[in-house]
Amino acid sequence: MKMLMLVYNEAIGEEVMEMTASCGGGNYTRIDGIFGKGGTSGTHLGTDIWPGRNNILLLAVSDDEAKKMLAGIKSLRKTLGAEGVKAFVWNLEAVT
Repeated sequence: MKMLMLVYNEAIGEEVMEMTASCGGGNYTRIDGIFGKGGTSGTHLGTDIWPGRNNILLLAVSDDEAKKMLAGIKSLRKTLGAEGVKAFVWNLEAVT
C-alpha cells in the first residue's frame, strides 16, 4: 500500500476530487485552507498580498491505485498549469 499526500490550490478542488474518484480513491482525509509556498506554485497565505489557500488530501491506496493517481496528477498539471497540484508518496506499512 501507499500513502498519497496531494497538495493543491483550493481553486482546483473539484478537478482533484473527480480525478481521485475516477482512480479508485474513495476514502480520504481532506484538510482545507492551508498555507504555504511552492517553487512553482508560488506563495499562498490567504492575505491581500499573498492570496489563495491550498488543501491537502491524504489517501491510503493500493500500489495500482497510486500509479493511476500519479498519472492523473500529471495529466492535471498539464491541463491546469500554474494552478498548482503536487503529489507526495510513501510506503504505508500498516492500517489499523
